[in-house]
Amino acid sequence: MSTPKFSVADIRKTFLDFFASKGHTVVASSPLVPGNDPTLMFTNSGMVQFKDVFLGTDKRSYVRAASVQACLRAGGKHNDLENVGYTARHHTFFEMLGNWSFGDYFKKESLNWAWELLTTVYKLPADKLYATVYLEDDEAYGIWEDIFVKAGWTPERIRQENRIIRIGDNKGGRYKSDNFWMMADTGPCGPCSEIFYDHGPHIAGGPPGSPDEDGDRFIEIWNNVFMQFEMHEDGTVTPLPAPCVDTGMGLERLAAILQHVHSNYEIDLFDALIKAAAREVGTQDLSNPSLRVIADHIRATAFLVSDGVIPSNEGRGYVQRRIVRRAIRHGYKLGRKTPFFHKLVGELVRLMGDAYPRLKEQQQRITEVLKAEEERFYETLANGMEILDAALGGGAKVLPGDVAFKLHDTYGFPLDLTNDVCRERGVTVDEAGFKSAMDKQKNQARAAGKFKMDKALDYTGAGNVFVGYEKLEAAAKIVALYVDGTPTAQLKSGQDGVVVLDTTPFYAESGGQVGDEGLIVAGPARFEVADTQKIKADVHGHHGTLAAGTLNVGDTVTAQVNLSRRAATMRNHSVTHLMHKALHEVLGAHVQQKGSLVDADKTRFDFTHNAPVTPAQIAEIERRVNEEILANSATQARVLDIEAAKATGAVMLFGEKYGDTVRVLDIGTSREFCGGTHVPRTGDIGLFKIVGESGVAAGIRRVEAVTGANALGYLQTLESTVHQAAGALKAPAAELQGRITQVLDQVKALEKEIAALKGKLASSQGDELMAQAVEVKGRDGVALRVLAATLQGADAKVLRETLDKLKDKLKTAAIVLATVEGGKVQIAAGVTADSVGKIKAGELVNFVAQQVGGKGGGKPDMAMAGGTDASGLPKALQAVQGWVAERL
Repeated sequence: MSTPKFSVADIRKTFLDFFASKGHTVVASSPLVPGNDPTLMFTNSGMVQFKDVFLGTDKRSYVRAASVQACLRAGGKHNDLENVGYTARHHTFFEMLGNWSFGDYFKKESLNWAWELLTTVYKLPADKLYATVYLEDDEAYGIWEDIFVKAGWTPERIRQENRIIRIGDNKGGRYKSDNFWMMADTGPCGPCSEIFYDHGPHIAGGPPGSPDEDGDRFIEIWNNVFMQFEMHEDGTVTPLPAPCVDTGMGLERLAAILQHVHSNYEIDLFDALIKAAAREVGTQDLSNPSLRVIADHIRATAFLVSDGVIPSNEGRGYVQRRIVRRAIRHGYKLGRKTPFFHKLVGELVRLMGDAYPRLKEQQQRITEVLKAEEERFYETLANGMEILDAALGGGAKVLPGDVAFKLHDTYGFPLDLTNDVCRERGVTVDEAGFKSAMDKQKNQARAAGKFKMDKALDYTGAGNVFVGYEKLEAAAKIVALYVDGTPTAQLKSGQDGVVVLDTTPFYAESGGQVGDEGLIVAGPARFEVADTQKIKADVHGHHGTLAAGTLNVGDTVTAQVNLSRRAATMRNHSVTHLMHKALHEVLGAHVQQKGSLVDADKTRFDFTHNAPVTPAQIAEIERRVNEEILANSATQARVLDIEAAKATGAVMLFGEKYGDTVRVLDIGTSREFCGGTHVPRTGDIGLFKIVGESGVAAGIRRVEAVTGANALGYLQTLESTVHQAAGALKAPAAELQGRITQVLDQVKALEKEIAALKGKLASSQGDELMAQAVEVKGRDGVALRVLAATLQGADAKVLRETLDKLKDKLKTAAIVLATVEGGKVQIAAGVTADSVGKIKAGELVNFVAQQVGGKGGGKPDMAMAGGTDASGLPKALQAVQGWVAERL
């Protein structure tokens, strides 16, 4: 049977259309940065956006879903970054086709639909497909047997050809199996059934479960996970009340099969990207592995930028930087010495922009970010050489492995280039140490990619009624109590605990707004609420301490929100919406929220922007926001279904999770999705003032602002500071700027005078030091004058100037000058032009610096260093003559 050739775009559409026809809601791909999930660095599977549903802390209006999810695994167990481009199926970025059931259908429907899609829609030959099941999952085995029988197999043939393979506990423990899935050490789990495609006997490898299963002949294309148990801490499992289905199929693997190619890098999508990469680096060899690396990495890096991840030296930005620089380094290997990588963004958008509209919207920004990182990379080559020079100074014969890894991982300096430089200098690289540092980094990356779950409160009752939009005090009944996470019937005086009410005016922390504080009272019982958090999507937990009395499940209580703190928090939350709009208007449409914190004291707002916000821009943002406040317009909140809400033009915060219905907030001229609490009119905010602006990561800025009484207090404190400064400078406040300028001019003049005096002092010392120069003769009879001395009262500038003068006067010389100030040592080394072939200033300065607890580097004729151990300086300077003599 021949297989039709599906394009990658066809495969995506066909998959979603098929499951839509089976009653599934098609859900858009979530960002690579998981929303509201600090336990994951990146979205690494299709189920991530449904994690809260599986954990029972979120609900959806649908019980069946399908999606094509963008995923990233960099450095994880099955996706080693260093293997990308050199194997048929390793990727950093990939797309996962998936369908889910949340307590609706189960194994029979899931497996039959998988078979139908693969054999009827995609027309894969049935005799090329194999299935695996968990050893004890007789139900799944029976379903597969029925499927194969309907396809024409007899039970004997099924067993003879081993079409359904049982996989037991093959990972060293109970339920530790390739065919048993667990979200974490505890929680939802269950057997899974994988579907494999047989590429044929001409490819090496055996079927799953066999000794040579790691070969490329039998390739897993689809995994159906059946979450039917809950794993407990003691290793036992109990059935879940509503079993779920979670499936995942790699789009690239399926495309390779449908397009009759063996490697993922031969599919139409990669074929186009590889040709574009070849064009940009100027090579005709389309089989070069470096082109595959570049093609893979442009997808990962472009999608990361579109989701707000900018290259940096920490966290997600650190992973992004590694991937970007690895791609650029491979272009460099192919001979491209100028920026090229960013030029591939246009081709990527052409290929994937329709499926991922945000990629198309962000095309210009993605291009700019990648171009800037490329330009930095070429600078780091020079930086890497300086670090290498410093590490090899002082006659080192082995480069430490951690230094080689730092060059590779932080500065993008390839190990093979490090080896080349070291070989030229007769130095070896501690590659075992390099590997150890590499393994440590990989283990950290693996740990960052695993699900971690905090112990959730075991609450199975109905959701509570939230009345906090309308009132701040309400009668309620206690429906659950907890102490140390354990349910209890009674809470006693002095105990910390969590109270769950059937009705509550307390807002639970969400959307950046902190949870309410307040009181829950019942007669003499007084529970002080310190925080309110969600136990589930519709259940609020009131965390605090019982200050007096006792509380029992079933008691009738009065719940009272702290009025002043709620009012202050509402002012700050409401102004955040006005500020967000003003940031868009003043800085540009690229501004995207990356995090917020709203409490009674302030609003803190993180957003994408590539430069500091200038004082003039801050003033304009403040003007616009305060203009909205003075307009005193009424705030309006509407609850709409998601599609109707989108139709209003309301701003959706990228990366946030939204349910079937959402709350649309109109405040001033801003319209956004928001479930928080807000002031009735903009005038209630009172006053808005930005009090801080800073960078929190590459491409991410933060502003902090205050409102109302806090804004007034800030301005009064500022005014007091101004008056104190004016008093100290004996000038009216209105003339303070002029007086400060006058004082600064006087300081500059004095500093200039001091510098001139230092220069004269150093010059006179320099003349005296010439007499201390010692003549050293080399093996060829050529003499070199060596001077190593301390220069009193000098700074770095004076050291360099004096060194230059001494080099002019001594003609053929190697000179080291040092000074001590505040216990710190500064060293300058210089070698005259006719002697740099034998003596390098960088090596000389490092020789001295290492003896005073420091290091440094520079050019062959001039280098600087610092140190922290001044006591070792005399001995270090005395040793300079011998060090030079050894090298002549």
